[in-house]
Amino acid sequence: MDLNPPRSDHAPAHSTVLYVALQLALIAFLVYACGRIILPIAGILLWSVILAVLLYPLHLRLAVRLGNFWTALLIGLVGVAVTLVPLIMVATSVGTTVYSLFSDLQNNSLTVPPPPPRLADVPLVGQKLTEIWALIATNMPVALANYGQMLRGPAAWLVSSTGGLAASVFSFILSFAIAAVIAAYGKGAAAFAQRLVRTVIGSETQGGRLVALTAATIRGVALGVVGVAMIQSLLIGVAFFAMGIPAAGLLTLATLFLGIVQVPATLVTLPVVGYVLATEPATPAIIFTVWTLAAGLSDNVLKPLMLGRGLDVPMPVILIGVIGGMLADGLLGLFMGPVLLAVGHVLLMEWLRGQPNEDGLRIDHPTPREVRR
Repeated sequence: MDLNPPRSDHAPAHSTVLYVALQLALIAFLVYACGRIILPIAGILLWSVILAVLLYPLHLRLAVRLGNFWTALLIGLVGVAVTLVPLIMVATSVGTTVYSLFSDLQNNSLTVPPPPPRLADVPLVGQKLTEIWALIATNMPVALANYGQMLRGPAAWLVSSTGGLAASVFSFILSFAIAAVIAAYGKGAAAFAQRLVRTVIGSETQGGRLVALTAATIRGVALGVVGVAMIQSLLIGVAFFAMGIPAAGLLTLATLFLGIVQVPATLVTLPVVGYVLATEPATPAIIFTVWTLAAGLSDNVLKPLMLGRGLDVPMPVILIGVIGGMLADGLLGLFMGPVLLAVGHVLLMEWLRGQPNEDGLRIDHPTPREVRR
């Protein structure tokens, strides 16, 4: 009789399953705990990474003369100073305009000019728009009673967006400070990104290529799209504020929005130019007209210089990124949305280019440079 019971392999397998389950539970808890900390500032961190990638070549050039620490400090201070003044001016102007508008509506003191005579000649909608405009200009309480329900949603969104401008200004300042720190540790950050992508993909060559492609896309879109729009809107906004144009902040934001979605800024500047020519003395009105029109056409010079450094991205991708980013993260999302969506589009196209079709052949998709708007 065999007194030794037969050995079983179930115990080691059972302990292995428990060990793997414990590992997964600890990893899940760690991800959850870190996510709770990072999630409130995820947008700021993403924009900081974008700024760091954009500013890293400049950091390398200056670090040769100033050193790593002083270069990061200089870039952070200059970035905060350059960003802070225009943002505060625009945010203050937008807040004042919205407050005055709602205050005048509550006090029934809002004055609206009569509709232009040519508006009634517009096919299909001209007559109806003329009647609504005339009612608003002559009897504001009745107009609000008839159409106020339709305006509640947009008005609530406008008030909430205006209230978030102060937070957006703080987010931009904090983003530049974090970006300067990331740029100071650029080599380590790049190495970490390559290791992470290599671990996910399983190929060191492909991982390095995707990291380089992502950096090139960020610089291309941030400089050629967002950067050009910011420079153009800054030039136009200076003229708006110098002339004391009503709602100069809102008009500057509208110019920035149109510039990012690749729509000519003249849609905003031409009506303002007409207003200035009709209401201001001849000499300042002519100077304003020349400056504004030149600034509105400046993108034709800036885009070939700055967009040529990066990759072309279809305009619908930029438009969806702008609208979605603005709805999700306000003013910060207006800049961050198109860059992130452009990176996602480029990486998706790069992945599709490497996929085999049903016959086992590689699909020959166009590269991002060959994608036309």
